[in-house]
Amino acid sequence: MAASVKLHLQFGGGAELLFDKIKKREIELPALKKYFPDCQHDKWNIRDLLVWIKDNLLRERPELFLQGDSVRPGILVLINDADWELYGELDYELQDNDTIMFISTLHGG
Repeated sequence: MAASVKLHLQFGGGAELLFDKIKKREIELPALKKYFPDCQHDKWNIRDLLVWIKDNLLRERPELFLQGDSVRPGILVLINDADWELYGELDYELQDNDTIMFISTLHGG
């Protein structure tokens, strides 16, 4: 069974308001099969992480952060300071000590 994964999560640009106004978190994800017993893959990916975030960290208005199984348009996702598009977006397999940053580019007027 795959081991747990330690991550650095960061929320900015207003996204932190959905997470108790906490901008930085150190988390440890459990072994994937403990959290998703029916999962067909062995390593945590961004898609799995978003479900975990929704279940464990997101405090209000999930529609402002998530759309379907991804982040909503207007949320920039960086993996180790690089655009997640360079890593395969939702399918990126998380590595120990990765820094995943979510930055909202949506602003009210």
